[in-house]
Amino acid sequence: MTEASPTALPADFAGDLDERTAAGIAAAIGRRIRSGALAPGTRLPTVREVARELRVSPATVSQAWRALAATGAITARGRAGTFVGALPEAPVGRYQRLHSHSDNAFRIDLSRGTPDPSLLPDLAAALHALSRDTAPGDLSAHYLGEAVLPALADILRADWPWPSERLTVLDGALDAVDRLLAAHVRFGDPVIVEDPCFPPFLDLLARLGARAIPVSLDESGFRPAEFARAFDGPAPRAVILQPRANNPTGASLTATRVRELAAVLDAHPALIVEDDHSAGIATTPLRSLAARFPDRGVYIRSYSKSHGADLRLAVAGGPASLLDPVVERRMLGPGWSSRLLQRVLLTMLRDGDACATVAGARLEYRRRAMALRRALAVHGVTLATGDGINLWLPVDDENAAMISLAAAGIKAAPGGPFEVSPNPPRDHLRLTLGALDATTDLPWLAAELAAATTATPTYRRIRRT
Repeated sequence: MTEASPTALPADFAGDLDERTAAGIAAAIGRRIRSGALAPGTRLPTVREVARELRVSPATVSQAWRALAATGAITARGRAGTFVGALPEAPVGRYQRLHSHSDNAFRIDLSRGTPDPSLLPDLAAALHALSRDTAPGDLSAHYLGEAVLPALADILRADWPWPSERLTVLDGALDAVDRLLAAHVRFGDPVIVEDPCFPPFLDLLARLGARAIPVSLDESGFRPAEFARAFDGPAPRAVILQPRANNPTGASLTATRVRELAAVLDAHPALIVEDDHSAGIATTPLRSLAARFPDRGVYIRSYSKSHGADLRLAVAGGPASLLDPVVERRMLGPGWSSRLLQRVLLTMLRDGDACATVAGARLEYRRRAMALRRALAVHGVTLATGDGINLWLPVDDENAAMISLAAAGIKAAPGGPFEVSPNPPRDHLRLTLGALDATTDLPWLAAELAAATTATPTYRRIRRT
């Protein structure tokens, strides 16, 4: 690696700063490194030179440098100076690994993570009711008016965890999380996540250059002692969690656990992003951690699993200081989520038959989970208690289990993309209940799943012989 001579920051660097804070400086340097404007091996000016040029304190620059060094973006070499590092490839692609191509060769596909289409409300009925009750002009596209339908906002506020200052509709829960992170998390920021965690959250953090701080789960969510230790290092900028029906484990917060976690957060000003993706079909009551911190908590409720994935709608509620930057930036792109789709959702939320369908789905997923748990227990396999449409199956070896199940015509999702820590204590597979129905041969399925939990990798068999 060729080391360049000491260089001043680019002339337009100060103008590239969002703010003259440690986070703002680290983010701006990070963008320059990732774009190639600051090449690996480039020697950076000293802390005092940067501080003098930007008119900030040396302590502020030092803090920015520490954040960058923690990600490998820069490297200090003593008296030789500080240099741009060779950034490793961001660990993106977990979501792609999770959703590999599926064909019809499988007898049953438990890998998808999607609801059973037969348990969703009748979309055709909602569209028919909408066309009957709405004047044609009301459905025409226009650029003025409220981004969130007032009638939809009213029905949402009546059932929201707390009287949030702002509500905004976005194109699904991932869109909401993506936009919140882009607006409020900077390069090098530590962000606490569940371990195991929904893979797209980890991909989003990686693309931002943020650092995922994993905290393991039990059946009630974050383990309190480990959660508290996550604040011992650099202050986490945010906490991302699923308050119930964690994907993949099914864990849900209890009232006691919320109090324990809130006691830790009382002393730390972290942003709280809460993704309640299974609100309609979870049997566990909502215990919201974000509701305990209305000045820095955002609660996201989505409708993909309860009302239909193609609605692409989620609602985020929280303080104006967190949501207004998201709304303002969005107006420069898509602007708003389709008011037509908002009307479809509103129609279903008001319709008695649609509400009964969602309630029936909630009971049916619970019945399927209990039935599969009982069938597995016959073979000595016990699963942790959970909620929602997924089960988290412990196995001795992920790859061997996947191969064993594939040979039997069963597809499961690998656990690896969900794991944040590099060396989890146990391998797992995620199983989705959406593919189970009255025709599923549960005794056969449970026997194959149980056999897969102890499947031995081929290379081990060869080595033993």
